[in-house]
Amino acid sequence: MDAVKQLKTWIEESGNTIFLGGAGVSTASGIPDFRSAHGLYMQKKQGISYEEMLSHHYFERHTEEFYEFLRHVMLYPEAKPNKAHYALAKLEQRGKLRAIITQNIDGLHQMAGSRNVIELHGSENRYFCLSCGKRYDMQWVLGHEGVPRCSCGGLVRPDVVLYGETLNEQDLARAVRYAEEAELMVVGGTSLVVYPVAGLVNYLSPHAKLVILNREETPFDGKANLVIRGDLCEALTAVSKE
Repeated sequence: MDAVKQLKTWIEESGNTIFLGGAGVSTASGIPDFRSAHGLYMQKKQGISYEEMLSHHYFERHTEEFYEFLRHVMLYPEAKPNKAHYALAKLEQRGKLRAIITQNIDGLHQMAGSRNVIELHGSENRYFCLSCGKRYDMQWVLGHEGVPRCSCGGLVRPDVVLYGETLNEQDLARAVRYAEEAELMVVGGTSLVVYPVAGLVNYLSPHAKLVILNREETPFDGKANLVIRGDLCEALTAVSKE
């Protein structure tokens, strides 16, 4: 049986399917990925890697440069959901997808209509004051130059997990629970090398199925019941059809 048709059959038969996604889900929306041969982490600015510029250390010590990098490289205010986002939202609406666990910070899953989305790395659409906790959005940050300051004078930071920081414990616990209870986990658009997110695969029960949909090999391909190398948007669109 064709691999995509097999995935569609498993989704239709499963009573508990979850999707674990990464940057590859949003590349068709014009947002570059991170770890492919041409990803953001392969690039540097004035000798500093993009990965370093997204660290807690860099944010604290070079806050103005951090925000310049964020505004000009990491934020995509014009980005729209692509076929993959809409396909996943459709599966959820049909009752065939219990949850989306994402490493992405772009909010495109929610824009496409998905409701149960766990954003393990936070969201570039949310910001908060480190002094008083007041909330701001991306448009407010884009409308200010330099380091954004709250009305109270406090430093405003993005509600994202930077390198050197730990994931939100409640979000991670929810993700683990969904993985433990899943009958089918579909992994899409992620290299599965960043922990603890990649480790969610290890929480699947022995009877659960694992499907990996990614252009490049992952460390978990040998553990998967099915590996699909095709176009993610096309595959998810095909399996979402009734």
